[in-house]
Amino acid sequence: MQLSKSEEELMNHLWKLEKAFMKDLLEAYPEPKPATTTVATLLKRMKDKGFVSYNLFGNSREYYPLVKKKDYFSKHVNGLIKNFFNDSASQFASFFTKETDLTKEELEDLKAIIDVELKKK
Repeated sequence: MQLSKSEEELMNHLWKLEKAFMKDLLEAYPEPKPATTTVATLLKRMKDKGFVSYNLFGNSREYYPLVKKKDYFSKHVNGLIKNFFNDSASQFASFFTKETDLTKEELEDLKAIIDVELKKK
């Protein structure tokens, strides 16, 4: 299952807050804030997709994510690699390092991460 752009934005707020009531989610949005009904509709869709759930406190619902941010984005990055880079992580890495205008320092940081991972193999 995939989230729409609007659902993903709301999910980012929920991941950041970890647990939130409707008012907390609305406060997390910048101006102009979406309508309460819009956020409620998004939350219902996301619940139906299995991304969020809630605990009832009287008439109030406290929402929380069922999917970890890392897991969601990992799945999408792997799908991106499969669909656009012939399932080749090295093609993706080559594209990423050449096309994203990384600084020398950022490239050195990436190299250090790769070196650590190489030592684990």
